[in-house]
Amino acid sequence: MIVGVGIDVVDVARFSRQLERVPGLVERLFTSDEQGLPPASMAARFAAKEAVAKALGAPVGLRWTDVTVRRLEGGRPVLEVSGTVAARAAELGVDSFHLSLSHDAGIASAVVVAERADPAPAPGLDPGLDPGAA
Repeated sequence: MIVGVGIDVVDVARFSRQLERVPGLVERLFTSDEQGLPPASMAARFAAKEAVAKALGAPVGLRWTDVTVRRLEGGRPVLEVSGTVAARAAELGVDSFHLSLSHDAGIASAVVVAERADPAPAPGLDPGLDPGAA
């Protein structure tokens, strides 16, 4: 069952200028594994963090560094959540995230789908029917 969907877009040049202007911003937004990536990749990761927050209902108090974007061996991006983000996901019953990243023509974007497994219906019971109604 889909719990939430988030999307975000980032202007790469504007984002890069902001990182240069604000001391310590890279450390506040990115985990050590994410720091030092090319500007377009960092912008896409920031978009992913924003999209995660939106998929979780944009609650106050989420920490940017409680979301890390990693790449699997084949290149597919995945989310790793901890701390405040993991707590909010658990509160909503989210047990998996789906992530898509893109950057082209100076724009970075991310889409996140937060999902939880549906409870299995009782054997032989149509989940759309109310057994008490007759």
